Amino acid sequence: MRLAKYLALTGCCSRRAATRLIRDGSVQLNDRLATHVDTVSLIDTDAGLQCTDKIYVNGELVSEIEAKAYWLFHKAVGTDSRLLADLPCSLLHLLPESPRLYPIGRLDKDSRGLLILTNDGELTHKLMHPDFGHDKTYHVQVDRPFDDVFLGNMAAGVSYKDVTTLPCAINRLDSDKYEITLTQGLNRQIRRMSQALGFKVIDLKRVSIQSLQLGDLPEGCMRPLTSVELTELLASVA
Repeated sequence: MRLAKYLALTGCCSRRAATRLIRDGSVQLNDRLATHVDTVSLIDTDAGLQCTDKIYVNGELVSEIEAKAYWLFHKAVGTDSRLLADLPCSLLHLLPESPRLYPIGRLDKDSRGLLILTNDGELTHKLMHPDFGHDKTYHVQVDRPFDDVFLGNMAAGVSYKDVTTLPCAINRLDSDKYEITLTQGLNRQIRRMSQALGFKVIDLKRVSIQSLQLGDLPEGCMRPLTSVELTELLASVA
């Protein structure tokens, strides 16, 4: 099996991230630096597939493949999605030691709502890669009421800096609130789109990713996906 794919299966990172780590010289295979063409040997045991090679990422031994886990987390404002041990507000401090879970994508520290937590690197790759164009829906409040021209401009695509966003679905929730569904994942995209049209986002909540809904899960809480939710989510990215 290709090394990058194996790293994704262990939950260490996505396949894309594994490719970058190998390229940057951060992965060691047995007693040498790994290359992008390296493969690993696997054997089938009672505990599942086990690797016969020793793999280190940034000097740490990579664990064996864990059983796949899929959780839904309601991130609160103030929680940082980056998994940094020295950051007191990091999501890392809210996660269990086992299984090792990683967020699929991020929400800004100032944003709240749905995060998918998993150790499934393949699912992470499919949901994060821009070529797949998966739906992510948000409820947004801005600093003052807006008119239908604003909604039309947002839906058509907004230019800021050196980008123009793709057309998107948007509808009014209130005089100063809207629901927007994006297929892009640009950094702080909704905030920058709104700002380019003269509005400041004061609350941003992600309520769904593909078929998965945040529902009434309280802020700061997490739960495993139900079998129905998981089946629908995996089918939507197949």
